[in-house]
Amino acid sequence: MQSNCDFINIKIKFKMEQRVTVQAPTNIAVIKYWGKSDEDLIIPLNSSISATLNIEDLCTTTTITGSDEFKEDTITVNGITENINNPRIQRVLEKIREIWSKNSEKIPFKVHIESENNFPTAAGLASSAAGYACLVYGLSKLYDLNLNSDELSTIGRIGSGSATRSFHGGWVAWCSGTQETSMARQIADPSLGQIFVYW
Repeated sequence: MQSNCDFINIKIKFKMEQRVTVQAPTNIAVIKYWGKSDEDLIIPLNSSISATLNIEDLCTTTTITGSDEFKEDTITVNGITENINNPRIQRVLEKIREIWSKNSEKIPFKVHIESENNFPTAAGLASSAAGYACLVYGLSKLYDLNLNSDELSTIGRIGSGSATRSFHGGWVAWCSGTQETSMARQIADPSLGQIFVYW
């Protein structure tokens, strides 16, 4: 299944650095999960259902620049410098670099991350969902990783649980599962007014 994240620029290469810009939509849970079976891995106690919003209306745009010349990773959100040592951000960075290192002997390059929301942050509109979906998808492209939607969804989950759903459009189910199987998948097209779910 194709990812719902949209490229704005397909990797622009410079002499000393490379850059990618991506967009991802936010989503709203319509059947919520209540609590987690694993706080660190963000595995919910029960499955949930959400609706992905139109990327043209509510989205996050993230530009990630990578270079061997960078001394450290950095991140800004809406122009404000945030703590790159946030455990969730670090989990995502470590996972992406772990996958990359399996096929490369080079030391992973550092990244500068710039993220912007076109809607209010921390206003109940799941900005972290779109933000972490952008982060995971952007890093996967920057590091030339050929990840499918299930893999993207699983990595997104360790950053923000709701991010696992922003890789798909329409109606989406996030299954509780285990570390390997807790991911989201589309269950109905955006055009459908009603859904029928079983599992």
